[in-house]
Amino acid sequence: MAGPGSTIDIAITADGKTIYTPGQDIPGTVIPVTTATGKAGTPIRVGKVPSTITITPDGKTAYVTNIDSNTVTPIRLATNTARPPIRVGVRPRMVVVTPDGKTAYVVNQGGTVTPVATATNHAGPPITVGPGPLAAAITPDGATLYVANSGGNTVTPIATATNTPGKPIRVGAEPWSFAMTPDGKTVYVASIQAGTVTPIATATNTAGKPIRVGPEAWSVAVTPDGKRAYATSYKNGTVTPIATASNTGGKPIRVGTGAWTIAITPDGKIAYVASYSTNTITPIKTANNKAESPIAVCKGPGDIAITPRTTPAAHGAR
Repeated sequence: MAGPGSTIDIAITADGKTIYTPGQDIPGTVIPVTTATGKAGTPIRVGKVPSTITITPDGKTAYVTNIDSNTVTPIRLATNTARPPIRVGVRPRMVVVTPDGKTAYVVNQGGTVTPVATATNHAGPPITVGPGPLAAAITPDGATLYVANSGGNTVTPIATATNTPGKPIRVGAEPWSFAMTPDGKTVYVASIQAGTVTPIATATNTAGKPIRVGPEAWSVAVTPDGKRAYATSYKNGTVTPIATASNTGGKPIRVGTGAWTIAITPDGKIAYVASYSTNTITPIKTANNKAESPIAVCKGPGDIAITPRTTPAAHGAR
């Protein structure tokens, strides 16, 4: 799988029956994998360098970013057929879809966000944000899209009703990933260089005091009940629990060296952490923040997808 700094991604359908992942052995493709059998289906031809994959809330379409060709390829999931590529901005890195499924926002590393109408796959005028945007998240009501500008140490809020950007919000150095509370009141931003997580109040778009979690804070996730966030420290090989009511960090939890991405089960009981350097996935029991025995997996594990219990919300994070 991919190492830190890459954007290779996986996506799972709402019914949990199929996983889609860029083809590592067959460049320029996306591979559908049946979860019941682990069997790979016929490769779907997309761009030369497919990156991230996002599935619409209705489960009908997947959007694949092609960073080499500045396009996004829609895939019709009923037939696993690729539609004509959509021209977007420079180096598209990820896609976030609104909860109503009507608009897909493509984050382009060249400094823009491209809105795409999912009904027609027509790209609208690009929205200018900060330098080097790499991640985005959208509020549960779909009203505001937040974009992390890794090159500018800021987050740009975008009003989706008009697709107009607001005043950039200053956060820690090199913001990389997001997590949002289920009520949409707070978005958490993990910043790699700063080693912090910054809470942003969505009602006012103001940043709170940064929470120190350890050097190279790559990823952050929030439990389904919204009471706790977990942030990884790649360099320390730890995960820091954060109480969202007070935005205070707890005692770091030791996992494998190179702690990178984190995903939480729909019932909120287990957080799984991929550790790139030790080739392991470590389960953490959220009831007591205790790390269980690591699970040996493939070399350099990266992204994690957990079978959803219900149709997933259209929150995005990198």
